[in-house]
Amino acid sequence: MAARDESTGRFAVVIPLYNHEARIADVVASAKSLGYPVIVVDDGSTDASPSRIADIEGITLLRHEANMGKGAALKTGFREAATIADWAITIDADGQHDPEDAKSLIAAIPPGTRPIVLGVRQQMAGKDVPWTSRFGRGFSNFWVRMSGGGKVSDSQSGFRIYPLPEALCLGAVADRFQFEVEVLARAGWNRLPVVEAPVSVSYRPGTVRISHFRPFVDFLRNSSVFARLITARIFIPRMFRRRLLNPRIQ
Repeated sequence: MAARDESTGRFAVVIPLYNHEARIADVVASAKSLGYPVIVVDDGSTDASPSRIADIEGITLLRHEANMGKGAALKTGFREAATIADWAITIDADGQHDPEDAKSLIAAIPPGTRPIVLGVRQQMAGKDVPWTSRFGRGFSNFWVRMSGGGKVSDSQSGFRIYPLPEALCLGAVADRFQFEVEVLARAGWNRLPVVEAPVSVSYRPGTVRISHFRPFVDFLRNSSVFARLITARIFIPRMFRRRLLNPRIQ
């Protein structure tokens, strides 16, 4: 079992999954080695992803019958994790993260605080890193800050730690990739701190990696989310924003 800081609390790993049959078994096995409960949320996969991990003992496998988006999968995982843990460690299913780096994220939590911990991917300027990842990171970093969040270095990183249930109470509306940037802006609105820690990333040539990020569609979705957040920041006082923008508080 992993060594746990009792003053920090209990951890669970949440992995959103959609059509990553080639990597998901390895990702789950590596996540299990941390010694924390592992929750996989299959977001309506149409490939063999669920069967690749169906026989792995000691994990919780949840399923959306239809694809609802990464944000929706994370929210489902958070609700499950909140029944057994105080924090959710999120890891992408495509194999780009090394779950061992979760230890660095945990170590970055200042004593007595409840922040979001953002894993900042290193070596993102390498030639094997997709241009969409490099451009998207800089684009969303800027607009997260303009939307009322703090200054962050990697707003698109999926390797994070979220405090529970605080993350579910921020009122993030987006259900797809945009959830991960919206939650950072709303953390700023709610004075929930965000801290950072470096993590490794693997974009090795020849490695099978499936990304569901669609540059044009997701650029439009990102722009829509940021427009909504910036408008709210300008016209709605902080104390009213969450309830007015999300009447179905989660």
